[in-house]
Amino acid sequence: MAQIFHPSTNVLAQVSLVAVVVLPLGLLVGGSAISRSPWNTKVNVPKDQPAPFSHQHHTVELGIDCRYCHNSVEKSPYSNVPSTAACYTCHSQIWTNSPLLEPVRNSIASGAPLRWNQLHTVPDFVYFNHSIHVNRGLNCNICHGPIQKEMITYKGRPFFMAWCLNCHRSPEEFVGKREDVFSVYKKNQFEQPVIDEESKNSESELERAKATHLTDEQAARLEGKEYTRTEAELDEGKKLLSKYKVKKQQLTDCSVCHR
Repeated sequence: MAQIFHPSTNVLAQVSLVAVVVLPLGLLVGGSAISRSPWNTKVNVPKDQPAPFSHQHHTVELGIDCRYCHNSVEKSPYSNVPSTAACYTCHSQIWTNSPLLEPVRNSIASGAPLRWNQLHTVPDFVYFNHSIHVNRGLNCNICHGPIQKEMITYKGRPFFMAWCLNCHRSPEEFVGKREDVFSVYKKNQFEQPVIDEESKNSESELERAKATHLTDEQAARLEGKEYTRTEAELDEGKKLLSKYKVKKQQLTDCSVCHR
């Protein structure tokens, strides 16, 4: 009987079988890589604003408290952006002729608010409350990355659901003291002291050094790095959960974030 198919057809059939398996897998992996890339998430991509604002200059160099501009962050579900009046409180006196601040001066003159470009957002079906997290001692950098170092603000975290769940499953890894949420930025302004209990420094000098000393966790957060707490720190976190009346078993309920 004459051969119907050319011998190369066997190779073609084998390649086709491999492609049926590899191509869908490749599309899945490639699609996942694209969706998680900065091209899609915009993480670490600076975003232009109507007036160029440097967190590093205002927070680190000048020592302005975050709450001066974001004054609703402790009491509102949403963190507000600064009004023109907040900017003009200082810039009516300093840098009054800077061309970079012309949008601020125009806003004051016209009465039209500055239109800041939003960086951080969650889908409409996700409920997030800033005040709840801040009042449980979660530092800004946990969600926003090294915000105090940014010359031009960019998105520091992708806000994937799995990332949020890591915190909700193990809140003792992240909760902290309320007073430490913003004081860490003040400490960051000081040259970090070496604390030696056996030194000849006076008691007041030791107390002052401790007051400006960053813990290992605080130093890591300021750099935008992840941090794994020690057993002692986890025990402290569990005590804070009890103090804040956080019901850990309910934090992963769908209704907590999807309402």
